[in-house]
Amino acid sequence: MSIVIHPFITLPVEREVKAAIEGQRTLAAYLTTQFETQHIQIFDKQNEAHSVELPTSALRLLVDILAALAEGNAVKVVPIHAELTTQEAADLLNVSRPHLIKLLESGEISYRKIGKHRRVRFADLMDYKARRDTASEQAMALLAEQAQALRAGYE
Repeated sequence: MSIVIHPFITLPVEREVKAAIEGQRTLAAYLTTQFETQHIQIFDKQNEAHSVELPTSALRLLVDILAALAEGNAVKVVPIHAELTTQEAADLLNVSRPHLIKLLESGEISYRKIGKHRRVRFADLMDYKARRDTASEQAMALLAEQAQALRAGYE
């Protein structure tokens, strides 16, 4: 049984983590192909095999999902054009909802209004996150350079 950490998010239990590790290893071995689709077999309760054709890109995504599960993380797949509530967007950025509202109203992140409610496209949120992460990395690199120049003991 999975551990519930949020109404819609559950952490994998040990048995699921082990299955994810094995599944990731097995699938990853077959994804070096240049084919656009792959055939896999799924077995039903009567142990009868059923062949399924899937896009190779979907199997690559499945390998990424299994990697996250193998590390004990919960996974949620969000379509790139999905629209999120301000609370969902704030949760993804790990910021408060009021802080997110300030980001929206200052133009840092695009949004649209539906009546009184704001909606944020997942793609726009990830663009902002990438910009924020890049700026943070640049600031850390600059601080490290300054610390080395000043011989502050960070060598």
